[in-house]
Amino acid sequence: MNLKKRLAAILAVSAAAGLVWYAGISKLTIREESENPFMLHKDTLNLWYTDENLTDYLNSAAVAYNEKYNVRVVPHLTTGRDYLEELNTYSVEGDEIPDLYIVSNDSLEKAWLVGLASEIQDDGKLCTADNFPQTALDAVTYKDKLIAYPFYYETSVLLYNKTYLEQHAQSLIQAEKDAAEGEAAMEALEGATAEELENGTAGSETQDEGIQADTAENENAGADEIAARVEEMLPANMDELLIFADGYDTPEEMQSIFKWDVTDIFYSYFFSGKYMIVGGEAGDRTDNIDIYNLNTINCLKVYQDLNQFFAIDTEEVDYADIIQEFAEGKILYTIATSDAVATLEKAKEEGTFKYEYGVTLVPNPSESLEGRSLSVTNGIVVNGYSEYKDEANDFAAFLLNEFSENLYDRTGKLSSSYNVDYENENLKGYMREYEKSIPIPKMIETSNFWVQLEIAYTNIWDGNNVNETLKALSEQIKGQLLGEPVSEEYIEEPAEETTEEYWEEETMESTEND
Repeated sequence: MNLKKRLAAILAVSAAAGLVWYAGISKLTIREESENPFMLHKDTLNLWYTDENLTDYLNSAAVAYNEKYNVRVVPHLTTGRDYLEELNTYSVEGDEIPDLYIVSNDSLEKAWLVGLASEIQDDGKLCTADNFPQTALDAVTYKDKLIAYPFYYETSVLLYNKTYLEQHAQSLIQAEKDAAEGEAAMEALEGATAEELENGTAGSETQDEGIQADTAENENAGADEIAARVEEMLPANMDELLIFADGYDTPEEMQSIFKWDVTDIFYSYFFSGKYMIVGGEAGDRTDNIDIYNLNTINCLKVYQDLNQFFAIDTEEVDYADIIQEFAEGKILYTIATSDAVATLEKAKEEGTFKYEYGVTLVPNPSESLEGRSLSVTNGIVVNGYSEYKDEANDFAAFLLNEFSENLYDRTGKLSSSYNVDYENENLKGYMREYEKSIPIPKMIETSNFWVQLEIAYTNIWDGNNVNETLKALSEQIKGQLLGEPVSEEYIEEPAEETTEEYWEEETMESTEND
């Protein structure tokens, strides 16, 4: 996913809610009407979407819905360029009004304010916490109203080379067993009789028992023990990752223990996502903005410090290249979106990926600081101009409830619903991350925030002062919201304890205890 390109498109749209939409847009090429006279008497719903990967899936859904409910659905693929403007033009002036459409949640405020979205009916009580994570519901909520059905999502996880970790776990387990056997042998020698020492049989019985026990243990519990050890090694925070990296003997083909695309905010946002508040949980409150605070400063100082350990060049790093390097066994850990799973599975089928892999939650910035990744939810919106809102709501519910099982297989999209199961356990890991993620905000006034934040992140990575960079960013965004210059009060950071001061305190405490 390239968040920069998508956000750039958002910036091209006017921020005014009452804007006059550009008319005269050329008509879309739509599917020819069926020549079957029976079809002409059926209700017809027009469904708009912009992602061509959905085409086969939506066509199949339309056929299935028609067969079951005798309602015709016509999917319309459009380019996505000036998407809401085209929707508005056809809604106001067109003969075939779009009855429902698919759009990412950051566009929902704009859609609502110009009448292109309506509150969903959800007669079947589908959009509840039993069926969807709260993240999904927050993403499609505007001013406490559900104005879309959560359809599919994207977020980022920690992707790791499982083969490398299993090999490392196996070597650690073997080293521990060897050490234990050595200690047992020494104890046996210390307790041996003079005759046993003279005959050279001291400890032989213990060694035989140890060999038999090891054989049985390796046969019965080897795989489970390795799996448990791998789970223990997965880093919960960056402190643990750095400790692991310091003691890890890297395989010959590996080039990086941890490498990710630091130039794309989608893959780095988790460092500040917990404490950088932009519109609250639903991302729709202009009075709930807290970009510049001590926790965020501390999180991004951790982010900046990682540059000295992993030295990722912002001029050369690229997400697609990183996933390729991961597939080649050159990287142990990276931050990845769901496309990585499809890429790696395809490489396995082609025989070009010789490893096993896994996904887990993104690590926290440190043991004391929490992280939170970013997510984007695409929703199904019922057009406020539609004359068939009841029918449109019914079809949206059908897509989410009755026709969601094959969404990933047909499109590569991860359903926002809990009710979809995946054979690939790694895909389930994305849902766990999605549950704790923060939806991308939907406020028009902050639509350029992500571009500015990405610039700030890059500058911080390259060494700019974290405190001053965040202060300037906060002043800019709040100034946009208020329509006047804003000056934030400078946050004085607590003095960091030096190593010398730490050891002086330890020495004093030790002396007092003595």
